[in-house]
Amino acid sequence: MSLLSAGLSVLRRVVVWGALLLAATLAVAPAQAAAAPLERLRVADPYLEVRTGPGRGFPVFHVVEREDWIEIESRHTDWFKVRTGKGSVGWVVRQQLERTLTEAGSQKTFRDVLLDDYLARKLELGAGWGRFKKEPLLKVWTGYRVSDTLSFEATIGQVQGVFSGTDFWNINLNAEPWSHRRLSPFLGIGVGKFKNIPNASLVSAQTTHVNMTNAAIGLRYHLTDRFVARVDYTFYSAFLGDNRVGEYRAVAAGISFFF
Repeated sequence: MSLLSAGLSVLRRVVVWGALLLAATLAVAPAQAAAAPLERLRVADPYLEVRTGPGRGFPVFHVVEREDWIEIESRHTDWFKVRTGKGSVGWVVRQQLERTLTEAGSQKTFRDVLLDDYLARKLELGAGWGRFKKEPLLKVWTGYRVSDTLSFEATIGQVQGVFSGTDFWNINLNAEPWSHRRLSPFLGIGVGKFKNIPNASLVSAQTTHVNMTNAAIGLRYHLTDRFVARVDYTFYSAFLGDNRVGEYRAVAAGISFFF
């Protein structure tokens, strides 16, 4: 296979995966583009304490009376930033808000705060184990979410084979169209470096250090607290020489921790 045909083959794969990434992201973009209106709640208790900051150590500076309305602006752990009907802005603990009423007249309920932290995650660190061309694979990664559905991920991996050892690194752009779900698939494409070091006992062994591309598909699941389990399948293309492109497949499973 000539270098041109090999390059075109790899380019076609990258284009196909890139199109899938873009299509999956655009499919959910319209739903996320419109800013959600602030939620209004009616106080059902005799009063609602509003503090100057998100914690019981902050003083109460305002009290909202029964039947008055408030709007929720944001959240910090178990504390919610609210705006009263008189324009005062402060913080209310979740336990008090759970005794308010929605505009429909039903009692306000909240999702698990830990799940909210998962949905708002930005930085993630993880490690995984698997097989790379039937050889043991160990890899670590770090990711950063730039939007609800897109993230950058940097990975370092090592494969210890019978006749050689392989080190590689890659940087990927991942798309996770349904990132708001606890169980969420993702797609990724990226570029990196591939280094294969044969055992010194082999005759005429030469170290290979070349560029590579990859395409990945995987599945993530929020376990509990700040831990996420994931499995992924990755297809690597390494440019080994003027007329050779090496193709490798890897499958891995791991656990990550997010901030």
